[in-house]
Amino acid sequence: MAEAQDRSRADETRTRLLDAAVVAFADRGFHGSTTRDVTSIAGLSTAAIYVHHRSKEELLYQISRTGHLDTLERIQAAIASSTEPTEQLVALVRDFAIHHARAHTVARVINYELAALSPEHQREVKDIRHTIDAEVRNLIEHGVADGSFDNPNPHIAAVAVLSLGIDIARWYREDGAWSPEQLGDYYVDLALRIVGAGHPEKQAKQ
Repeated sequence: MAEAQDRSRADETRTRLLDAAVVAFADRGFHGSTTRDVTSIAGLSTAAIYVHHRSKEELLYQISRTGHLDTLERIQAAIASSTEPTEQLVALVRDFAIHHARAHTVARVINYELAALSPEHQREVKDIRHTIDAEVRNLIEHGVADGSFDNPNPHIAAVAVLSLGIDIARWYREDGAWSPEQLGDYYVDLALRIVGAGHPEKQAKQ
């Protein structure tokens, strides 16, 4: 029982440190943040960070790796939700945009602090990013092949579609004019135009 409680407390402390690191890195940047900043936000002693994480960079790595794997799972789930490329793209872009708005703080750290990772950790995260790019590119290529999309360069189209969602994390604020859902719907329209597709809901009404 005591051992289980110790593990639970350790897990809670690690989570508090990761959450605090997100706040610090988003506010000050990785290089502008200190371990004292992170532990102060977490309400812990400075030494706590080295008990649960090897370094400040290790915190960034855990945040980045977890975030990229979550994005990959979301994209794969959207693709698995249908066999129709247009419906797959709609599900993917809507979820991608909404998620980057709702989780804009952590998404900003994940996407704009990559250069601060160690070479080894950079390679691992970039491999996940390449897989994400490939999933979207393959979806668009499939849509071009079966006539759903009309686009001469699926690779550039995939980069453009992903860039739309990623950039939301840079500027989105909760007190802004648009809700995550509004952005999701609007970005779906943009993505469909990028790949050269009609909107499935509009087509159904014709």
